[in-house]
Amino acid sequence: MASVYLVVALGAAAAGFVQGLSGFAFGMVAMSFWAWALEPRLAATLAVFGALTGQILSAATVRRGFEGRRLLPFVAGGLVGIPLGVALLPHLDMQGFKAILGALLVLWCPAMLLSPRLPRITAGGRLADGAVGLAGGIMGGIGGFTGALPTLWCTLRGYKKDAQRSVIQNFNLSMLAVTMGTYLATGMVTREMLPLFAVVAPAMLVPTLLGTRLYIGISEARFRQIVLGLLTASGAALLASALPGLVG
Repeated sequence: MASVYLVVALGAAAAGFVQGLSGFAFGMVAMSFWAWALEPRLAATLAVFGALTGQILSAATVRRGFEGRRLLPFVAGGLVGIPLGVALLPHLDMQGFKAILGALLVLWCPAMLLSPRLPRITAGGRLADGAVGLAGGIMGGIGGFTGALPTLWCTLRGYKKDAQRSVIQNFNLSMLAVTMGTYLATGMVTREMLPLFAVVAPAMLVPTLLGTRLYIGISEARFRQIVLGLLTASGAALLASALPGLVG
């Protein structure tokens, strides 16, 4: 049992640092540790709890670039999308979905990373932002993938790093709060999980704050590289988890 606590603590620390630096990706990093030691429902619940805790810490320490009018369409669309994703989940081929999303990220993000000049999307306005938030909410309801599309969209919008982080950080905070509330209301969080919650929160505290401090000092170009690199890694992880099922 001590080894389980150690794996949970290491995963929380690594994921907290990455989320503090980038504003997202807690679940992706934590699952690379936890998927080998925890049963899926417990790992998913801890990932939501840890990501929500990290977003609260980050929101309290990195407040630059916040603009409510820019954020509102994303959040409004996401709140509509979560129940749609939950309703869609029983009818979805999950392995195929993860393979398609993973392939999109693995092909598109490195191309953006290597491009000397990214295309900038200015069309669509707040309606397009709301549609991307809706897609993020649906993907969150399907499997907790809330941040991928909004992060990619903000990069294509050409947002400065503070504006992009503010949108993604607060969008994810809103979606995670709704998800965690749903878990609590439906009894998915059990008393047996509480000792591991008590491991996750302190283990990620200092790494998250270190990540936020490092974020403040990095350049616009470096932040773009970090974001696109993490999205590429997320896509590769999705592909790796989906291909054995598809081949089988």
